Amino acid sequence: MAGAGAAARLTNMLRFALSAALVVLAATLGLAPAAADRGRLALGASIAKANCSRCHAIGRTGASANPKAPPFRYLARRYPLSNLEEALGEGIVVGHEGPEMPQFRFDAQQIEALLAYLASIQR
Repeated sequence: MAGAGAAARLTNMLRFALSAALVVLAATLGLAPAAADRGRLALGASIAKANCSRCHAIGRTGASANPKAPPFRYLARRYPLSNLEEALGEGIVVGHEGPEMPQFRFDAQQIEALLAYLASIQR
């Protein structure tokens, strides 16, 4: 029976080692968001809500309040999201047929967070 106990302990150790290796691999490949990534996404979502939700649908579902304002989840279909980086830093100004879009100017951390959030909701 001592052999059976040792074999069970070895099996448990191997399972633990394999599980730990899979967690490290998933984190390395970006499959498990780190706390910093979750914080950045939360910041991006709050920026979108505070500045954009009056006109745009900012989530994975829902219609835009302004029909001329594209839902954020489809922006990557129109152009690469990275194209927004400069506009967000220098002051994005876009007119819709209807209410004028306000001018926004964000700092580097806010831009990174907003672009990360936008990328996370694309369909």
